[in-house]
Amino acid sequence: MQQLSRFRVRVRLLCVVGAPWLLSGCVTFSPDGGMSVVANVAGHELRKDVVAIRTPQEAEQASDAVRSFLRRPLTADTAVQIALLNNRGLQAAYNELGIAEANRVQASLPPNPTVSVGRLSGPAEIEIEKRIVANILSLATLPARAEIATQRFSQAQLRAAEDTLRLAADTRRTYYRAVAQRQLAAFLAQAQSAAETATQLARRLGETGAMNKLDQARDQVFYAELTAQLATARQRATSERERLTRLLGLWGADANLKLPSTLAALPRRPLALPDIEVEAIRRRVDLQIARIEVDLMARSYGLGQATRFINLLEVAGVSKTKKERETGERVRDDGFELEFQIPIFDLGEVRVRQAEHSYMQAVNRLTEKAVNVRSEARDAFRAYRSTYDIAAHYRREIIPLRKIISDETLLRYNAMMIDVFALLAEARQRINSNVAAIEAQRDFWLASVDLATAVTGGGVAGGGGATTAVAAGGEPAGH
Repeated sequence: MQQLSRFRVRVRLLCVVGAPWLLSGCVTFSPDGGMSVVANVAGHELRKDVVAIRTPQEAEQASDAVRSFLRRPLTADTAVQIALLNNRGLQAAYNELGIAEANRVQASLPPNPTVSVGRLSGPAEIEIEKRIVANILSLATLPARAEIATQRFSQAQLRAAEDTLRLAADTRRTYYRAVAQRQLAAFLAQAQSAAETATQLARRLGETGAMNKLDQARDQVFYAELTAQLATARQRATSERERLTRLLGLWGADANLKLPSTLAALPRRPLALPDIEVEAIRRRVDLQIARIEVDLMARSYGLGQATRFINLLEVAGVSKTKKERETGERVRDDGFELEFQIPIFDLGEVRVRQAEHSYMQAVNRLTEKAVNVRSEARDAFRAYRSTYDIAAHYRREIIPLRKIISDETLLRYNAMMIDVFALLAEARQRINSNVAAIEAQRDFWLASVDLATAVTGGGVAGGGGATTAVAAGGEPAGH
């Protein structure tokens, strides 16, 4: 009977110790490091490839792909692809995803058993005690904690996808600003060159007495203002180009990227999105993250309710051996020990209240975000349509009319029907119109990026960039 009792005790101990190992065998790391969600979002929403660089071979492959893109003038799409492959900040976000997966695996593992051995030596006997302690409460709640950890990992995957969308949107915005500033600088350079020729002619006319001093001064200040405006445009173009270079993660010889000279033309028709609010609610990544947060808080609340009266529950297998010094007789005792806390002062009310308020906080934030998402989608679409109409209006109406007015004004000046002041005023207006047309075209493309981010996520930024204009009185306008 004594041997049977010892066998049963050993079986119980084996179950206590072995159960965690059996459960731990089900938890593994994913082969792609959790990048499947990011790749799906990037492929579906951006039509681009993403890669988490973890080996020198993968880094070399990404560098080769980037260099092949850089051999040609960049488009907005190739710029985004380069950023997704080469931006180290995004790679750091993917590293965060790897850390989140490690946390998931760790949280899904059973608690390690504690082993202790004690030896007491007295004048009459020697006592050796062995203990194996396991936290039963942690084992009992392991499925719930593992599920919460899995949800946390899913949330981290969506956050990595959101970072990818945000980088893509920032790259597109910066690309459009850089190209627009380059186009503005080129246009102002042409205008300055024409103004320089006119200034030289005015100076010669002034030397012969055919142009008075006032008209000469007007012509010279017009040229001086254009020179200052051109310098500002070139500085902004350089800054925007450097900003784009940072987003693309380029340095050294790779930083000599080629940009197109002009922005892409407007599409023939603007998008019609009657269900944009529904689409935004369905596809916004940050809203999906908030939904997971609510589910997580609900699970944590349920776990807190289930364990509110018990903070600690441990079972220990005990084996004690006594040896008589004189006779050498050995006596062995086996048994178990159960340890738990008596909930006298802490009934778990604090933890339950915290979990309850955390859950309600997540619910309220989800509701607020859903309302904001709808509003952002409506506002982004209105901005998209209005910027399209404005840019198209400049292209169809204002620029052609300005050309007619400029040509007619030049004819009248050559016929000595108007003075040089009227000619310069018209030149300023024509330059302003062309600059405004370029900026309107740029604003449309920025609004198109904001529209995409309002539907898919990745942050909604203010679309407008710096504006440039020559004031009617010849002073550079504010920005």
